[in-house]
Amino acid sequence: MLDAKKTGLIVFLALFVLGFYMLGFNQYLDLSVVKEKSTDFIAYYEANRWQTSLWFFLIYIVTTALSIPGASILTLVAGAIFGLFWGVILVSFASTIGASLAFILSRYIFKGVVQRKFSDKLLEINKRIEAEGAAYLFSLRLIVVFPFWLINLLMGLTPIKLRTYFWVSQVGMFPATLLFVNAGTQLVKVEQISDILSPTVAISFALLGLFPLLAKKIPGIIQRYQVLHAYKKPNTFDYNLVVIGGGSAGLVSAYIAAAVKSKVLLIEKNKMGGDCLNTGCVPSKSLIKSSRFLADLTRSERYGVSSASANFIFSEVMERAASVIKAIEPHDSVERYTELGVECRHAEAHVLSPWEVEIEGQIITSQNIIIATGAKPRVPDIDGLNQVKFYTSDTIWSLREQPQRLLVVGGGPIGCELGQSFSRLGSKVTIIDMAERLMMTEDEEASLALMTQLELEGVELKLQYSIDSFSIENEKSVATLKSNEGNTLKLVFDVVLFAIGRQANTTGFGLEELGVKTTQSGTIKVDKYRRTTVPTIYACGDVAGPYQFTHTAAHYAWYSTVNSLFGDIWRFKADNRVIPRVTFTEPEIASVGYNEQSAKAAGLNTETTLFKLNELDRAIIDGKQGGFVKVLTVIGKDKIVGVTIVGEHAGEMLPEFVLAMKHDLGLNKILGTIHAYPTWSEANKYTAGVWKKNHQPKKLLKLIERYHLAKRS
Repeated sequence: MLDAKKTGLIVFLALFVLGFYMLGFNQYLDLSVVKEKSTDFIAYYEANRWQTSLWFFLIYIVTTALSIPGASILTLVAGAIFGLFWGVILVSFASTIGASLAFILSRYIFKGVVQRKFSDKLLEINKRIEAEGAAYLFSLRLIVVFPFWLINLLMGLTPIKLRTYFWVSQVGMFPATLLFVNAGTQLVKVEQISDILSPTVAISFALLGLFPLLAKKIPGIIQRYQVLHAYKKPNTFDYNLVVIGGGSAGLVSAYIAAAVKSKVLLIEKNKMGGDCLNTGCVPSKSLIKSSRFLADLTRSERYGVSSASANFIFSEVMERAASVIKAIEPHDSVERYTELGVECRHAEAHVLSPWEVEIEGQIITSQNIIIATGAKPRVPDIDGLNQVKFYTSDTIWSLREQPQRLLVVGGGPIGCELGQSFSRLGSKVTIIDMAERLMMTEDEEASLALMTQLELEGVELKLQYSIDSFSIENEKSVATLKSNEGNTLKLVFDVVLFAIGRQANTTGFGLEELGVKTTQSGTIKVDKYRRTTVPTIYACGDVAGPYQFTHTAAHYAWYSTVNSLFGDIWRFKADNRVIPRVTFTEPEIASVGYNEQSAKAAGLNTETTLFKLNELDRAIIDGKQGGFVKVLTVIGKDKIVGVTIVGEHAGEMLPEFVLAMKHDLGLNKILGTIHAYPTWSEANKYTAGVWKKNHQPKKLLKLIERYHLAKRS
């Protein structure tokens, strides 16, 4: 809502404009009246040059500032009265000052309300304006068929700076000013405004306006042309598509390509299935299941069982993880993909040119290439590391002897999942992280819930610490930790697990020689179509990011494949809007979109709706009451911009919200959907119910109450 000052200003301006029309000043903005009185105007100017110039200057500013239709007529008047030179000077500065005042008024009165009300929709627009606002505004100013008054009002709602707005408007409006003032010098020949803006003139201005935006793309086009021009393009090709990497992204890419009947070759130098199958999602979730079963036994009393226990051998638990991999392997096998129409090669590939790949001494050609080589765990360079036993999420699965003291470096999803699992299997676990809390990218309340649970289970947290060095003291492995304040302490351990992120596999197979660019984070740089800086080469999965999840690898693989095969006909921009993520700890943390901290950092104004799972019947039945559903919405609306779920089956509850966000369905739609009882997903409906309760139409309910009262009387 607008405050009293802004409301008063709107009323004053409205009365001023109303008076303008009631007093008949609008007649001077009519072309026929102007033509009729042009002789009188010129005569008055000849007798009172500076006075006429000043009054015209002020009138033009006020008219433009208040967005009163007629600026084009006044510009013609300037040409008729003052001539080309002096008329252009007056109009050029008066129009820019008036436009800037309109810009200021719009910003003062409406910006706060609009940004709050439509914060989610304006986020991307704000980023674009901040990045290229000058070029965008310049283009709009040059497209003369676009109403200038509307530009003034709309740009006031954006973050563009006033000084930028002023000088860009001054320059951008000059060509149109020159055109109209010059036409004004021949006012008697102008019958209507459209006489000035012939189709040829309008198109010319539009093309001129688009030039700044197109110019930004020219260097990229030239660079891509230069890359291809440096190599000889084959006359024929062996394949439509070559995919390098047989992980999630590569498998999906090859599958889609074969499904649309293209000839595709999939090359994998290690194991089919990539990290997810062999060292990531599959074995880790197997280990989590085993450790969670043991944890549930310790809580048997809540289920009416006085005691329960289990005997296990650590190596057998690890062997089970290996057996699960074996059970799923056929889904990602060479045999299966061969049956689907994909040619598979177990070899190391080397990219020679935009169209050529070398495999075991053989050079093959392809119209396009997809890089899906994944990523590997980061291992820090720490003094003394070679003296101790260390593992990553790739190598930890070779363990068969349980470490008594496990040091986990990294408080993200992998570190927390594996740290909790090893702790439940009996290891003394310490998690070290430089941040002030675990899972820093997640909702703060979710992070604190996980930290509380880990500490209850005996996991030691050393936050705001990093490892300074490793050493062997008295035949024991010792880590020297340094706090963010500079304090040090020593920890004795048996094994250290590094879980500090993953590094994209971009080197060693020809991309550097081709000039394929990478980002600051080390991933392959791709455009919105998943195309690299070499136009025939695309990338997806962990090697390109921006998200290193199995499900996003598959998601982006679709865009890479379709754009590489059909890009000459139509290209599809990759959709980055709704990306779900799940950490399979206990409590489970599932989220999509913004949380309270990230929304605040992005400048979004949101409201939070919270439903605690201890009120959910199914949670009470299962004895898993801890956790909550937290939904962020646009203020005053049911539009969802972010969700965090903490608790049992959080990952299974999240997809309903992902679907809603993807297809712009609000909480009212979820509230109106029947959910089976008793299920965990009912929590989603109850959360929507909390939102509805907080947004009751109080005035309407008062009327209904009176209606019922009247019926009882």
